[in-house]
Amino acid sequence: MILRSMLFVPGDSERKLAKAEASPADAIILDLEDSVAPDRTGVARGMVRSYLESRPDRAKQQLWVRINALSTEKGLPDLAAVVGGKPDGVLLPKPDSGADLALLDHYLSALETRDGVALGSVKVVALATETAKALFTLGSYAGVSPRLVGMTWGAEDLAAVLGAKSNKDAAGAFHFTFELARSLCLAGATAAEVQPLDTVFVDFRNPAGLEADCKASRQMGFTGRLAIHPDQVPLINAAYSPDDDEIAFARRVVDAFAASPGTGVVGIDGKMVDMPHLKQAHRLLAMAEVMASRQ
Repeated sequence: MILRSMLFVPGDSERKLAKAEASPADAIILDLEDSVAPDRTGVARGMVRSYLESRPDRAKQQLWVRINALSTEKGLPDLAAVVGGKPDGVLLPKPDSGADLALLDHYLSALETRDGVALGSVKVVALATETAKALFTLGSYAGVSPRLVGMTWGAEDLAAVLGAKSNKDAAGAFHFTFELARSLCLAGATAAEVQPLDTVFVDFRNPAGLEADCKASRQMGFTGRLAIHPDQVPLINAAYSPDDDEIAFARRVVDAFAASPGTGVVGIDGKMVDMPHLKQAHRLLAMAEVMASRQ
């Protein structure tokens, strides 16, 4: 699974749900948590279930659901309401550690069995930095569940937990604690061998800022991003898609190693290229193939 963009849509907004299908986002996140008023949760569950059932073909766009945290009384009922609609995945908010992923895995297995859904088919992306405890456990997700396909982080909820007035400085850069969370999420995802997804860019009327942040994010190693507004999606898709020059160089790297079997280092354009570059080239070409299949 490679997702460049995952767009949040309030689960109780009929208008926004109707528009979601037209979005070029690789995945839609049908939200049952922060964007839904507490007294609308039941309505949202029904609408999300109906939307999932109305769109069984997910070849071009996956459908995910953000549930409420499992530590709340709403988390398990959210799952019970939507698993029968066969979501492609669940976004797990506010986990403290990989133990929360293990619990979610057990719940999903039981509900898949109850609803006749293929066992293990509902995947998971963990919103892995939304509690203070989580910053100390980002290495605990590796090997917990094959359902885990991605990890992302949340600067807004973390700021609320820490009592921070802002998560960014006057120049728009994340304060140290939040940049640390970002880096630890990237490392945690890499350790778990899943996709690292960057957090939302909340200033949705600032496309230049989003573009610059996506560029820096991709240079760090993130391969996709969450979005809060449909207008952000085309820019995010472009930013996290390999361009022609990148693809061409990756193919040269792969071809060079193929032409010299058994060697660990090859020379390209006067520079030494080794096995980490080959691994990165294979990853980039795989992403390009996935992107081409979605056209």
